[in-house]
Amino acid sequence: MGTGTFVNERPYAERPNDPAGRGILRGFDMPLLVAVVALIVFGLAMLFSASWDFSLSAYDDPMHMFNRQLMWLGLGLIAATFLAFFDYHHWRRLVVPAMALTIGLLMTVLLMNEIRFGAKRSFFEGSVQPSELAKLVSILYLSVWLYAKKQHLHDISLGLIPLGVILGVVGGLIYQQPDLSAAATVLMLGGLLFFLAGGDLKQIGVLLVVACIAAWVVSSASLTGRERVGDFIAGVKDPLQASYHVRRAFEAIVNGGWFGVGLGQSQSKLTGLPVPPTDSVFAVVVEELGWFGSVALIALYGFLVWRGLVIARRAPDMLGTLLASGLVIWIAFEVLLNMAVMVGLLPFAGNALPFISAGGSNLVATLSALGILFNISRQTGAGATTDEEWRSYSAVANLRWWNGRRSVSRPRRSQRANQ
Repeated sequence: MGTGTFVNERPYAERPNDPAGRGILRGFDMPLLVAVVALIVFGLAMLFSASWDFSLSAYDDPMHMFNRQLMWLGLGLIAATFLAFFDYHHWRRLVVPAMALTIGLLMTVLLMNEIRFGAKRSFFEGSVQPSELAKLVSILYLSVWLYAKKQHLHDISLGLIPLGVILGVVGGLIYQQPDLSAAATVLMLGGLLFFLAGGDLKQIGVLLVVACIAAWVVSSASLTGRERVGDFIAGVKDPLQASYHVRRAFEAIVNGGWFGVGLGQSQSKLTGLPVPPTDSVFAVVVEELGWFGSVALIALYGFLVWRGLVIARRAPDMLGTLLASGLVIWIAFEVLLNMAVMVGLLPFAGNALPFISAGGSNLVATLSALGILFNISRQTGAGATTDEEWRSYSAVANLRWWNGRRSVSRPRRSQRANQ
């Protein structure tokens, strides 16, 4: 694949503008770090509350899921720390083998006989789900690919069609598990990154139409999709006719009221709320902490997303902007999807709530994404880059909708060139 024009290739620690002896946290976005720590602590507290009874009944050990989450948290923090100091420009040479490995894992999991909840999604008794890795690697791969092809995105044969092939392979393998929400997430992120990179709006419109048609075909052809869409429509018409899962979540939310029943005092997790430590953990949060607690959690997520978008706007190059935007919007989408399902606003998806739900794959992938985000923030302001061409793409420099000057990005001469 092409590499594009990028001069600022040296690792961050070797650049002449970096004074010797700077602190190890120098350049880290400290507000973002505080938000991440707060979400980790909040998540551990809620997971312990939501999982002890489920762990006792499923594993004969009330600490089983909590202890496993601690193990995965340690692994995720190691990965995040490494990636925070690993120059994100090196991904330009690593994304192809990373994508090949991901596709190999997605194909392998389909050949495994480990079926959990009617799907083949994981290895090692549900501990490792390649679809979570696929989301992260797809963002990395597409960001690098779009950066390398930024001059040709308006050519449908070099822009939209290759993008569709990339997304089709990854999304199709995930769909076969089946994991409809993960496949939809990958496709959504691909379209979004294409938009942010300056893709032609007409092509984006075609992509949206095709995506809608594909979503209708998939939901009609898939038994799981038909059931979930049918339950959703019935729930919209009459909440009492929603799926059992959503009705029990409603019950938990109503019980919580404004201030909740108290940490650890949820009754729904003891009386039949499906999988309270994973898919339904947000319902437990609302029941135990009330609407005030849930709004505080939403505010923490919102703060994290805001800081991520700030890092994206301040990134030293187009690649950093695409990576930061894709990673933080992915986290936001996972949060929105999980919460919307629990309150009956979307068909059931079964995705994890980042930092809160039990699940090692999602936790490690999310922390790894944040490690890359921190690396981008460390390189912001480390010295002017000579790759100023990316700034001529107003769609990327200002995340497109923040800049009202042009609806379709076109390269233009920089002000320096005119002086």
